[in-house]
Amino acid sequence: MAVKVAKIEHAGIARLAVVEESGFRLLTSTSECRTLTDLLHADDPVDMARGLAHKQPVVAFGDAKPLAPIDDQEVWAAGVTYKRSQIARMEESETGASHYDRVYTAARPELFFKATPHRVVGPDAPIRIRTDTKWSVPEPELTLVLTDGMDLVGYTIGNDMSARDIEGENPLYLPQAKVYNDCCGLGPWILLTHDALDREGTKISLSIARDGKEVFRGETNVDQMARTFADLINWLGHDNSFPTGAYLLTGTGVVPPNDFTLVAGDEVAIEIVGIGVLRNRVVQG
Repeated sequence: MAVKVAKIEHAGIARLAVVEESGFRLLTSTSECRTLTDLLHADDPVDMARGLAHKQPVVAFGDAKPLAPIDDQEVWAAGVTYKRSQIARMEESETGASHYDRVYTAARPELFFKATPHRVVGPDAPIRIRTDTKWSVPEPELTLVLTDGMDLVGYTIGNDMSARDIEGENPLYLPQAKVYNDCCGLGPWILLTHDALDREGTKISLSIARDGKEVFRGETNVDQMARTFADLINWLGHDNSFPTGAYLLTGTGVVPPNDFTLVAGDEVAIEIVGIGVLRNRVVQG
């Protein structure tokens, strides 16, 4: 059993809603569920969402603005979890190539802080290239939605924007390559589910359009990831706490070629089977 839950702006107010074919079915606002955080940390988020949406009005898709599905959670990310990512990181960094080679097979994964909520953009919102980069790419990633107890309750789509030239110059520059204003896309909504994800059947696709023409397309499957979700979650929670929960981007298996960089005006679309499509326009400056 699964349900898609969105955070939307309707009539000037941020609301929670279940995503249906006909539109957004609003959730009843109760003392137990005023925010997305409340819903994610319920004993059964799926049942709560369905119950609060029962017999509530439906808002047409065109009458609401989808927001990033996040309240005040931290966003973290895992790196070098796919073979393609390992190769790309080694290609961009002469000084750090051996480190990326070793971390791919090491017991401890690469985990890094990605964004606070104010650095996150939602669907159809502008996503940013740093002003001091000449080589920047999107990174399409399945994103785990975690409770304060580190329980996996859902999934969404993440775009881990990366300045490859800054990171490649020196691995110690990773935070500057990854963390800045509008550096992370999340959405368009969260898939809440009781069931384990079908890794083999979950395809991740990336499409980049420029002046109305597709200039890059790539795809991978989640089963190409070298690590399990449980392993990543365990390491993230080791000696760490997240009182309101966390989002964990799980790494990318789709990387554009080395002669490609995003430019302002590009349209990035990331699709994950079973979740939806996250679209963002690229800006710089």
